[in-house]
Amino acid sequence: MAVPFYDENIYLLNMKNDAEAKFLEAIPSVDVLNTINANNIPPTSVIKQLAIAVEAGKNFKSLKDLLPSSGNSSPIRERTGLSFSVVKSLVLRDKEDKLASGFGDDERVIALIHSLFDADGNFLQRKIVSDSKTCTTMISLPKDIHGAPPHSFLVKLSEVIGSFRTLRKMALFWSRVVIELRRFWSEGRYLPGIPVDEIPDLNSCLLYQQLQVINCCLSRKRRRAIATESFDSEMREASSNVEESDVSIGTMAASSSLYARINTGELVLRLGANKLTENLTMLETGEPIYSPITQEGPLLTEDLIRETEELVLRTGSVGAGCSQLLSDMQAFKAANPGCILEDFVRWHSPPDWTETEPSDEVNSLITRGQLSSRMQKEGNLWRELWKTSRPVPAIKQTPLFDEDLAVEGILNSLEDIPTSELFQQLFVSLLGLGFVLAEDKLSANDNLSKLFYECKDYILATCQKSVWNDKLDDLCQVYETVETMLVSAEEVIKTIKQAEETPTMENGSPPAGDLKRRFKKLGLNFGGKDKQQRKPPPKDHKNSDENPSRPFASFFDSKSSLFSKKPPKPDNLSQVDKPVSLDESDWTLI
Repeated sequence: MAVPFYDENIYLLNMKNDAEAKFLEAIPSVDVLNTINANNIPPTSVIKQLAIAVEAGKNFKSLKDLLPSSGNSSPIRERTGLSFSVVKSLVLRDKEDKLASGFGDDERVIALIHSLFDADGNFLQRKIVSDSKTCTTMISLPKDIHGAPPHSFLVKLSEVIGSFRTLRKMALFWSRVVIELRRFWSEGRYLPGIPVDEIPDLNSCLLYQQLQVINCCLSRKRRRAIATESFDSEMREASSNVEESDVSIGTMAASSSLYARINTGELVLRLGANKLTENLTMLETGEPIYSPITQEGPLLTEDLIRETEELVLRTGSVGAGCSQLLSDMQAFKAANPGCILEDFVRWHSPPDWTETEPSDEVNSLITRGQLSSRMQKEGNLWRELWKTSRPVPAIKQTPLFDEDLAVEGILNSLEDIPTSELFQQLFVSLLGLGFVLAEDKLSANDNLSKLFYECKDYILATCQKSVWNDKLDDLCQVYETVETMLVSAEEVIKTIKQAEETPTMENGSPPAGDLKRRFKKLGLNFGGKDKQQRKPPPKDHKNSDENPSRPFASFFDSKSSLFSKKPPKPDNLSQVDKPVSLDESDWTLI
């Protein structure tokens, strides 16, 4: 007969494992995120979780390497002999795999997606700057650190992803977002929180640039559809006029904006003409020159610009510029029947045309200037292209930039984006938002503004460097300092006053040992060699006359209870499923 066996240690261990599993299952809710973050900067716990994801993501080439389920790859027999900590990690990962199978259909996930993509933009909406005079200075920070605009869709997405507890959940939610991006594109809907028709902002991160391209491509497709309809309507109207038996040359001449008379005296229909160009007439016919509707150039993000520059340096090719020039020539010929190369140069590149004084009245009717020396050279690219170009309006030309192909390429790249690269951009975007919000509240505080601007200066100096990943711990610590100034202002002010009372040497500097202690915790020397790399803070903050070697650095050490530990380094075995912290004191921060 079997005897029931009870072991209190095993029971407690099972309870702890169940608690950790529930912790991993946690999905942030829309109401909680809106309530907690309505009037606050994003929590430090969210910043730390993104920092952890940056570090853990270095072990995966891309999200596709991270997301494949491993539920069947570690059967029990393969776990024999493994350490307890490894087995525990694998068990948690198996539970996470089961959760991942239905992740996209979870009501809370769907609610988050709907809130993020809501056109009204009420989700995680914050009042950014109260004083319009300081707006420009504050809003410039995200661009200075290559982040994303504070109100943008990408910043809200960063905060949501950083609220998940495990790397895999963060990656799963990102994949769900990409699916939604693809659906919005296929349905012809603009992404919220992204300008609808702006070229990529090269001062922002690559992710934001790519989202800008998606919206801009949608605007271009809509414009092309309208232009095509308008062109077809004009062609039908012109055809109907010609087919009428009572039409006369005089009647067609009355619609002078649609026709141009060539050397033979024949009236030819202008195709793709946009507007009349003032003070320009064709040299051979005397007809007014119309600016044509031209094709829009390619939308280049920073990675494509870099690839194009490398291609030009490696091959000497100028293909893209050449194609644009040929397209403009064909559109110009279609809009201005009877034109010559000189007409096009005068419209497209005025510096390459020099006006001359006519010697007599006869010559004044034939020539009034000359092309530049480079245009007159034999084999000049412009001359060769002009010879091969045909009169074709832009709307009927082969597109120089395929919007569908470009967006499909972006969506594919987002599906397979390098893991660490994704979380780096989310991290710095949310970091920028936090400092913009904090500056609005702390810049006018005489007791805290100096410390805040020292923190801001450090963020600028660090994030503007090409490599800042090794400073993630310090960036989180500085951010937590700013959050503490907002949450526990009185305690911070008290600590600052204690720091100011520290004994000093005769020259006014703190003792060498004390100075070393002040910078030991963060390793930050705000007044050191990075000083020259910083952008000057606003003129109204009052620290320009202070000794840069004596910042409030002692504040970071004097009250260690104000700060939590640095973000933990995830180990190689459990990094996918490891939460921010299993310390109950940290749970309340999320």
